[in-house]
Amino acid sequence: MASVETRNLTKVFRRGQPGAVNGVSLVTREGEFMVFLGPSGSGKTTLLRMIAGLEEPTSGEVLIGDRVVTGLAPRERRIAMVFQSYALYPHLSVYRNIAFPLRAQGMPRESRRAKVEWATGLLAIGHLLERKPRELSGGERQRVALARAIVREPSVFLLDEPLSNLDAKLRTSAREELIHFHRRVQTTTIYVTHDQVEAMAMGDRVVVLDRGSVRQVGTPREVYDDPADTFVAGFLGSPPMNIVDADEVFVGFRPEHFLPEALVPEPRVRLPFLIDTIEYLGSERVLLGHLGAPRFGRKRAVSRLSSTLPEEFSPGTEALFAVAESRLKFFDRRTERRCAARSVAWE
Repeated sequence: MASVETRNLTKVFRRGQPGAVNGVSLVTREGEFMVFLGPSGSGKTTLLRMIAGLEEPTSGEVLIGDRVVTGLAPRERRIAMVFQSYALYPHLSVYRNIAFPLRAQGMPRESRRAKVEWATGLLAIGHLLERKPRELSGGERQRVALARAIVREPSVFLLDEPLSNLDAKLRTSAREELIHFHRRVQTTTIYVTHDQVEAMAMGDRVVVLDRGSVRQVGTPREVYDDPADTFVAGFLGSPPMNIVDADEVFVGFRPEHFLPEALVPEPRVRLPFLIDTIEYLGSERVLLGHLGAPRFGRKRAVSRLSSTLPEEFSPGTEALFAVAESRLKFFDRRTERRCAARSVAWE
């Protein structure tokens, strides 16, 4: 088990063009499950590949277990990586796929078998050893790829969107398996995803990336409840945070906190809400519309209500909604970074 540190890590693919990764400095804790989260093009996979040794940085350093590994080949870094495609050998059985890295290291046959049995027992796939990858489900292939990684007993696991090829139901069960797997092995893990549900459910801490830069590092609760800037506020959450231009600041509030006036305690901000569309999603209703206050110029807004709420609303109607003042987030209009709360004229 080891920590991973990056120091001012930068990757520029073309001179004169913006960097894919720009001066990223991060430190994991030993045994931590850290998630790199961001949209396509945010630099999360490039950052992971530099940590793995698959991409050479333009500048900066990578340390694993307090040892600078920037110039070392991947096999010298004591890391194991699981890719989106799983990269299993189709002509080899599950057993031979898992044992392949051990055989390449020259490990004796009996020792290899013991290691494979240990790893497959940990992941409950011992019954699949004689099958070929084409005979496995997506979730089973993912567990085989993890077993092949774990037999090497790495200091660090690097996972690059390993669940993205699975359907929604299988992703949920595979996500649970990964969480339990990490709890058992307690190896430092860095996980790349564009899926915020995965990031929030799995990460001890989440690194939110945008255009090659770190926008915020924090626990799932911290990045959701206390976003560092308007990007994080708008990226996290489905639907994302409502953000309105108010005087010299932007003011944000989550859709689940924008509720019918009677449900919101004082002190609160009241806002007329013109409802355009209602989406019924089973456990909740999502109301999409515009703020009726003239000063906001029909600013788009979203409310998320529990389906157990008795109030009924119809498209094309106006209702008085409110948000508690304690739920408001303030952002500097120039930098778009979080700032202190201030008085705002809402009328």
